[in-house]
Amino acid sequence: MMRRRVDRLGRIALQAAYTCQRDAPPCPGVFASRYGEMGRSVELLETLARAEPLSPTSFSLSVHNAMGALFSIARGDTTAYSAVAAGAETVEAAFVEACGLLADGAPEVQLVVYDEPLPRPFDSFTERRMVPHAWACRVRAAQAGSGVTLTCHGVDGDAPRAEPGDLEDDLAVLRFLVGGAAAYDHAVGSRLWRWRRDV
Repeated sequence: MMRRRVDRLGRIALQAAYTCQRDAPPCPGVFASRYGEMGRSVELLETLARAEPLSPTSFSLSVHNAMGALFSIARGDTTAYSAVAAGAETVEAAFVEACGLLADGAPEVQLVVYDEPLPRPFDSFTERRMVPHAWACRVRAAQAGSGVTLTCHGVDGDAPRAEPGDLEDDLAVLRFLVGGAAAYDHAVGSRLWRWRRDV
């Protein structure tokens, strides 16, 4: 019944979450999406514009923490979860949230990152072509000298700016995480996020 209630984005996000979880013990979760269920939100706004009653189910699934809530309810899992949206820095914000949970004593944190193209009339607000996608990973504290380090630095206004890459921001981070590159820099406004692979 839950599967029928969610749209495409919800299905791929939950599939990524279930695939990552498998038989591992429950752990806190961070669900991260730049835009969330924007298609559902637009439908709700159009319904309001026609002065028609809103669907309570559709509204409950339009909020940003809906996917985390559905995952928790379906599994009967009362472990803490949070929802993160921080524009172009959403994936970095999700990892910062995960590091906070690890610092608070969680042995592991599951991240679920998902997005899809914006619907009309908002589709002109994206910098590059988007594709529906979702990915998930489990994060734990690494031993010194191993793992991945994420830092944030201020950028001088005169510093050279990197051109937008060929991938969406979170997919570029995923490519770094699963690839062999030693580093990935993500510049956003006055900030530079630096991903480094410790060796």
